[in-house]
Amino acid sequence: MRLLSTVFSLALAADAVVASGWFSKAAYNKWHETELERWLSDHDIPYPTPADRKDLENLIQKNWDSYAVSPYKNWDSDKLTEYLQTKGIETKESAKSGKDSLISQVQNAWYETEDKAQTAWTSVSDWFLDTWTESTLKAFADKHGIPVPQPRTRDTLLQKVRANYETVAKKAGETASYPGDWLYDSWSESDLKEWLDTHGFPAPQITDRNKLISLVRRNSRLAYLKLQDQKATASASASAAYATLTDKLIDAWGESQLKEFCDKNGINVPQGSKVNELRALVRKNRAQILGDNVSASAASAFGAATSKAGNQYAKATDDVTLAAQDAFDKVVDSWSETRLKAYLDARGVPVPQGSKTAELQALVRRNAHKAAHPYSAWTWDDLSYDNLKNYLASSGNAAAKKVGDKSGATRDELVEAAQSAYSSASSAGGGSYASATSYLAQATESAKKSTFDTWSESELKAYLDSYGIPVHQGSTLNELKAEARKQSTYFKYGTTNPASTAFAKLSENVKGAYQWVVGQLGAGSEAAKKKAGDVKEEL
Repeated sequence: MRLLSTVFSLALAADAVVASGWFSKAAYNKWHETELERWLSDHDIPYPTPADRKDLENLIQKNWDSYAVSPYKNWDSDKLTEYLQTKGIETKESAKSGKDSLISQVQNAWYETEDKAQTAWTSVSDWFLDTWTESTLKAFADKHGIPVPQPRTRDTLLQKVRANYETVAKKAGETASYPGDWLYDSWSESDLKEWLDTHGFPAPQITDRNKLISLVRRNSRLAYLKLQDQKATASASASAAYATLTDKLIDAWGESQLKEFCDKNGINVPQGSKVNELRALVRKNRAQILGDNVSASAASAFGAATSKAGNQYAKATDDVTLAAQDAFDKVVDSWSETRLKAYLDARGVPVPQGSKTAELQALVRRNAHKAAHPYSAWTWDDLSYDNLKNYLASSGNAAAKKVGDKSGATRDELVEAAQSAYSSASSAGGGSYASATSYLAQATESAKKSTFDTWSESELKAYLDSYGIPVHQGSTLNELKAEARKQSTYFKYGTTNPASTAFAKLSENVKGAYQWVVGQLGAGSEAAKKKAGDVKEEL
């Protein structure tokens, strides 16, 4: 009996060791106390002040898994479903079963294992800088006197900045395990906003620099994982495209071209070889001639097609950003003067008196990534009819309340009254202003997913008219809502989130790889060029 008791006790002890093993090795156990507090603040987790180290570590332990290791556990059903759909996973049955089932599916298809996530946080310099643009890396290197040899490609910049990361932190007397605001000293407010927009974490209502840095820092791991995944997917596409393309080109060659290729590349051709045997011979030797293997050649082709500096990762990111900027520019071209001025006003950008439309458009483009003010009169612009009436009723402004109580008041009248009441509260400050911003915070949060859902056709048309957007005859209600959401997003964020189109943009870039392969294979015949063209269309 005593033996069984001993064995049972040992088993319990072993379980306890295993259960606590990951905690004792967790990255934050070696962090400075200021880093512990920084992580909690970044994730909006309240902590007592003053607090000893043990309290801070316990708080992080309780939240670490759902924020640092498996952030999807905090996602709602819509976001979980969206992630699964990007992975090509069917979600109907899971959606019926509930959120837990969706979480389980996402866990199985997540970017990395839990062990890998834990390990990643022990050395943030290995990945923290990977989402930086060439210009932000250059600015950091210049600010901290890090020598970078010419040509200053993104790869070289990243390597040098990473190698000097801890040295710069020590020189500044700062910590580097969960870096503070010092890391972003060379970033402008627009750089921070642009990063958030590019990687799918829009922050339209934030102007506080510290908060913007906090959001960038908090989301850096997820942004890194998303881009690595998109890069891998695009490389796989390039590989498949390369294999398909070279096969079709070789099939298009005649006997003389096949022999010429063999002759140029030193392939021994047995006498009397037939055309099909020549093709087999070319296929057998193409990997050796064009690279170590087809995947390597595909990656090389992809790099050539997508990179100015031979770095597909950086170029893909730049291209996505450029595509988003281009789309924004086109939308701005269609906006009315009133809407252009409103965009600038919402960001505190002064508008010179007598500015012409073209000048306003140029000014808006220059401020494409400028963060909007936390709340402004324009924040009321796309709130629902009911939200507007509720605010006017509780605003404490007699004139506004009168409009809100008016029977048959139009949405435009409610917006105008809300904007006027808000402006008055803003000027007065104190309790009135605090009440208005508090209401706005609640209303905008609850309306995120349902904006325009309850709007009537006439309200949607009037809203689009304020942008100068013509409504085509026969447009359905859903089409009007979609267009309204699009314009509203551009107005709030400056640019729509290009991260969701990253893979699509990369796929577009892969189309250029066919030209590289044609050049490598020396395909000169019209038939080969036609085959290459066919593949380009298929891509």
